[in-house]
Amino acid sequence: QVQLVESGGGLVQAGGSLRLSCAASGRTFSSDTMGWFRQAPGKERESVALNSWSGAHIYYADSVKGRVTISRDNAKNTVSLQMNSLKPEDTAVYYCAAGSPTRHSSWPPRDYDMDYWGKGTLVTVSA
Repeated sequence: QVQLVESGGGLVQAGGSLRLSCAASGRTFSSDTMGWFRQAPGKERESVALNSWSGAHIYYADSVKGRVTISRDNAKNTVSLQMNSLKPEDTAVYYCAAGSPTRHSSWPPRDYDMDYWGKGTLVTVSA
């Protein structure tokens, strides 16, 4: 059974940092795009950061560029998101996702291009 399990969410003050981690199991994702999406209350899910299987292509949403860093360890089947200088507008449920690049309609892939999803971890940034 394929599983993506996120960890590291929580409550943090504005300006603080969090590191999200995603552990994948059930199959290897070394050939897949892995990354993070988020959904804030009342808003659509949006991409945050994505890392292609080789690491050659990395995408950051404009809203987080310069404040977050995505990294992956294919040997460990993990992907992480280091988030710094957090803002209240970063408050959301953060989802780990993985998907085959053969299914991507474009780069960066949209959420409907991703095949596997975690259940999410809540990040709350207080003002």
